Amino acid sequence: MYRSYRRILSLGCFILLLAGCISVGAEFPTPTTATIKNGVTTRAELLQLFGSPTQVGIEDGDQTWTWVYVRAGGFGRALSKELHVKFTEQGIARSYSYTSSLPEEVQRNAR
Repeated sequence: MYRSYRRILSLGCFILLLAGCISVGAEFPTPTTATIKNGVTTRAELLQLFGSPTQVGIEDGDQTWTWVYVRAGGFGRALSKELHVKFTEQGIARSYSYTSSLPEEVQRNAR
């Protein structure tokens, strides 16, 4: 009797582990056209708004910062959002792009 309860408990824990969620990167607020203005917004302002970037790099000779957040469930469904900002030599936002597969954002923007 004790062994069957133990097996059921072990199986239940295993199923919960499989169904659990994992996230990578820090959650960050959704940018808007009022949040980031090309030619105006500075690196310091972006740090204050979004925190430290997940990645830094160079694209077409310009410094870039990228924020990435991924939320993955145990059954293979991964949801993500990514903000990519390209800077001028003076540290001002030149351009940016934002993509999201989070259902709450896709539904809100699909209307």
